[in-house]
Amino acid sequence: MVYNRTGYAPWSLTREAGVQSATVDGTIEVPQYIQPTIDTGFVDIKGNWKGIRSSDEVFNIDTTHEGVPNGATVLVPQKQPDRIDMTGYSSLFIAIKPSDGGAVVIDAVMGPDTNAFANLTPIDAAARLKGAITTGSTTDLFIDGSESLTVNVWNIFYIKGTLENQKNLQFKITNNAGSNSDIEFAYMRMV
Repeated sequence: MVYNRTGYAPWSLTREAGVQSATVDGTIEVPQYIQPTIDTGFVDIKGNWKGIRSSDEVFNIDTTHEGVPNGATVLVPQKQPDRIDMTGYSSLFIAIKPSDGGAVVIDAVMGPDTNAFANLTPIDAAARLKGAITTGSTTDLFIDGSESLTVNVWNIFYIKGTLENQKNLQFKITNNAGSNSDIEFAYMRMV
């Protein structure tokens, strides 16, 4: 079985024609077999290894906010890490489980000012995230002004593309259920 064959290198045809002053060999070996490869990352311009991201396999479940009054807001996630780092991720699932059914407002906001955005600090914590996704003008990246949630089950939402590569992301959830509610939150990032 032949695994390699010899071919002429396109840059050195003059050498093959008999000119001995050519600086490169006129032949190259061409593999004739299939070899699987795995792409695990790359080395950046500073020489640091950067691995390839993969999607989260399960939801990251945050600490429960207990007894959130009607009209009050909470920032999630709150346990460490107290932000969602979307670097290398394009989409996101979020899940909210309230103990009282009813409406909530869901806002994508800048995470805590204890975290930098890349190398920038201080940042405007809890400010709505803005950007120009499809037009030249800046708009809010994600706000759901009134979402009805079913009580005591995970209400799961998919957010595609608009929060891609955000480095310091939180969600501000406003309880508009009409009474106090325990609010659980979870997220899962997708490549």
